[in-house]
Amino acid sequence: MTLKPEIGLISLGCPKALVDSERILTSLKNHGYEIKKDHNNADLVIVNTCGFIDSAKKESLNTISEALKKNGKVIVTGCLGVDRKTIFKACPKVLAITGPNEPNQVLRVVQKQFPISTKHLRNFLSPIGIKLTPKHYSYLKISEGCNHKCQFCIIPDLRGNLKSRRIDEVLIEAENLVTAGTKELLVISQDTSAYGLDLKSNHPLEKQSNIFNLCDALGRLGVWIRLHYLYPYPHVSKIIPLMVSKKILPYLDIPFQHSHPDVLKRMKRPAHNNNGTKLIESWRREEPGITIRSTFIVGYPGETEVEFQHLLDWMEEVKLDRVGCFKYENVEGAKANNLPGHVDEKTKQDRWNRFMIKAQQISKAKLEAKLGTTQEVIVDKVDTEGAVCRTVADAPEIDGNLFIDQNFSNLKQGQIVKVKVDESNEYDLWGNLVD
Repeated sequence: MTLKPEIGLISLGCPKALVDSERILTSLKNHGYEIKKDHNNADLVIVNTCGFIDSAKKESLNTISEALKKNGKVIVTGCLGVDRKTIFKACPKVLAITGPNEPNQVLRVVQKQFPISTKHLRNFLSPIGIKLTPKHYSYLKISEGCNHKCQFCIIPDLRGNLKSRRIDEVLIEAENLVTAGTKELLVISQDTSAYGLDLKSNHPLEKQSNIFNLCDALGRLGVWIRLHYLYPYPHVSKIIPLMVSKKILPYLDIPFQHSHPDVLKRMKRPAHNNNGTKLIESWRREEPGITIRSTFIVGYPGETEVEFQHLLDWMEEVKLDRVGCFKYENVEGAKANNLPGHVDEKTKQDRWNRFMIKAQQISKAKLEAKLGTTQEVIVDKVDTEGAVCRTVADAPEIDGNLFIDQNFSNLKQGQIVKVKVDESNEYDLWGNLVD
């Protein structure tokens, strides 16, 4: 072992878990531990797990097992950490198990394994801590947990009820990130539109902590502000004027999950009154350039062919810009497991295929409509072959890209430039710099 213990970390799952991983690594670095990018030769490995669906649980258990074989000393944290019995049964040699969003517990386990007497370094490190994203964009987690009782989801069991951060705390973090070079802030939580609804005291800053005030304040920082994981509540419409005035990006990530009111009712989704179409129409009237991304579940228990066709027809009607689709699968502890009418795997796959064909057709047509237009893009990567960028309509990792393959050598990561679009396919764009 080196003089200073080297700690590795494997982060699985969603961006919210990635933020937890950043906090864990920052805490360890603050207390004198070395962080090793290649976890294979680390003195100890932390596996931040996902436990949202059974396939994610399987991936997490496999990752823990591999880390034990290669490193020997492994701490498990994250969403799967609430299922200690399953982890210990599959991987009995792990050092410790903690739940999600518990950096202090992880730190204590590491300190027990590798006690070091190093002076606390907090005052000497960057105020943004360790980031696992590129320098030019950052995830800004504004709350933890969720108050909804969706039948297919166990997030409230994993992460608890909604717990919002006060607006001043969020803004301080955002300002530090921008000062350190962040050009795009991606606002995330389990339910971004519910931000602040749990803060009930008479403290002035708690009263100010709502999604509109937060977006309004973030919009003054002079960087791209992108909203993720909103529910289709009517009050989301209050945010649209901030898009019109270019304070925040005209982009909404809203997981509709389905269109048919009976399916939404069985899911116990908060939008089962099926007001999605009217909301989308009103948002587009106010901000014609808005991008709406969403995710859907096909093959939910009881889903009939008529209900699925309703979804395809609805997709054709509303023409969402970016969509993802998942085949329903049981999750241990979810109430949907006990619903009647489970759909067989062959039908699920068929419906997924048909959904994706429809989604690709819509996406291709929408991107073709951008040919000849000038788009503002942010540069994610530059290499010898070209520049990989994203438009205002594209979030990192989950949406498309815009590629520049001429006159790109002077571009820098994080730079925001204008590009004229001259080529497209189902998901991506190509273009040339505008002088």
